Amino acid sequence: MERRMTPGLYLTHKPVGATSFATVRAFQEEAQATRPGRRTALVHGGTLDPFAEGLLLMLVGPATHLFEHLHAAPKVYEARVEWGTEMDTGDLHGRPVHQGDASALTPERLDEALRPFLGWTDQVPPATSAKKLGGEPAYRKAHRGEAVDLPPSRVYLHAARWLSHDLPGASVLELTCRGGYYVRSLARDLGRALGCGAHLSELKRTAIGPWKDPGPGHRIELHGRDLLPWTHSRALTDQDVGTLRQGQPIPVAPLQAPDWRLPPGYPEPPGPVRGFHQGKLTFLLTPRDGVLAPETELRGGV
Repeated sequence: MERRMTPGLYLTHKPVGATSFATVRAFQEEAQATRPGRRTALVHGGTLDPFAEGLLLMLVGPATHLFEHLHAAPKVYEARVEWGTEMDTGDLHGRPVHQGDASALTPERLDEALRPFLGWTDQVPPATSAKKLGGEPAYRKAHRGEAVDLPPSRVYLHAARWLSHDLPGASVLELTCRGGYYVRSLARDLGRALGCGAHLSELKRTAIGPWKDPGPGHRIELHGRDLLPWTHSRALTDQDVGTLRQGQPIPVAPLQAPDWRLPPGYPEPPGPVRGFHQGKLTFLLTPRDGVLAPETELRGGV
């Protein structure tokens, strides 16, 4: 049965080896097939490296306006850390730049090594990241053999725990972090702190906020209150919509609590207030001086 692509947020699974853009391209082709001659706005909600797999968000139509508000949502990863070798890319496809002795590693030492990385820290992204350097992604410079010297970024690691160990060879780590965190950099920095070197051989993104990886060959479409559920919301009347479309603010009350609670202690994102009209997310609103000002209208609703 042919599926018609509608505006919304889609939970998809990116397999190992594929690029995030390949998923975007597949969605573009499907959109063109279901809506010939009409352009559909599409964007993914956060890159996964080709060697990684797991949950990739796809935003379609007016839902693309939600992109900036996904960054602060908690993301959960499962990573296999290989001990004894640091790679220039931070993953198994790189070139060895340091090798060390991992024979003295113990579960207790690894628990201790994780503690300094929890909370807000400064992290240097991998040279092969998509971070811009002189207006160009760093990975392009690195692939040309140019020197890449990226400044540290302020990042947040909420929780981390070892799921299993196969020492001295490898360990499996589960972590919850904010957007912008590089798990490859964490493996690199753990290896340096322990003096033995380390890199990632596997990486899976298992969740973003309340959304779980649907698994290979599956996808889930979300609308309405399932979008940005960690933010407050307000029901909009026809009069409210007319006022907002004129660029005028509306009263804050009655404000509704988020539909999904962030993990305890997780930094509260500075996200918008969701404005719902006839069951659809229609406006993103900004609290300002005791009122709600229109930030973005999602034409047609999502």
